Amino acid sequence: MAREVGLSPVGRRAARRGGALAALGRTRASGFALVVLLLVLWELSARLGWVQSRNWPPFSAILVATWHGLLSGEVSSLLAGSLARMVAGYAIGSLLGIAFGLCLASVRTLDRLVTPLIEAVRPLPIPAIIPPLILFLGLGDALKIFAVALSSFFPVFVNSFGGVKSVDAVLIQTARTFRVGPVRTLLKVVLPAALPSILAGLRISLALALVVTVVAEMIAGSSGIGYYIILTQYALKADAMYGAILCLAVIGYALNRGFIAFERRLLPWYHARER
Repeated sequence: MAREVGLSPVGRRAARRGGALAALGRTRASGFALVVLLLVLWELSARLGWVQSRNWPPFSAILVATWHGLLSGEVSSLLAGSLARMVAGYAIGSLLGIAFGLCLASVRTLDRLVTPLIEAVRPLPIPAIIPPLILFLGLGDALKIFAVALSSFFPVFVNSFGGVKSVDAVLIQTARTFRVGPVRTLLKVVLPAALPSILAGLRISLALALVVTVVAEMIAGSSGIGYYIILTQYALKADAMYGAILCLAVIGYALNRGFIAFERRLLPWYHARER
């Protein structure tokens, strides 16, 4: 209010509007407003003929196709199968990533022995690995789960390894002073101190697991939402194809927000520093 002193009525109204816009920009509502604006532009571009293509349907038609696909159970069953494969691969890869990260960061001999192999495999693109995997695992769920586990392993491993290496040496020395055993020190001192870094790797791998699941189903699938997207593309059903992609976007956003909520409940002391 002090800033509005000496302003004309028009100036006061402009200042209030500017303050309201600034406050909106500091909330998540501004991001949702941008998404809504882009979707409205999408709808107008199709309805008014700004983009003249049968492969660019109005967004309202995509919503209708998505609703019908979910209501009939076709899309929902495919999504459920893809999510099941994603969760299985993500769980396996994450557990192995945490275990290897803790062990290799704690035992120097294992680090020197295993890390070169991991660093040699880590840069390989998952789509390039899938064709050779087909020769050994076939086209079933084992292939998708293995690909997801492999892609989830590396971010979790790197963050777990780095988190353990960055633990304050004073904490470890204090545990040794009180004659705490190595295993108990790892579980009670090192692991909690490295947990923020480990969770960062888990969050990265969560989004990557969804991406790799869809890619694996596209390359070597006979079911799943990735295979469905390829089929609708070949059948020129653009509204159904975009609807499946829309479902993946919503699921990806929900998984990310859910993980953030879980992380805040697990590490309240860590996020308290941000406030």
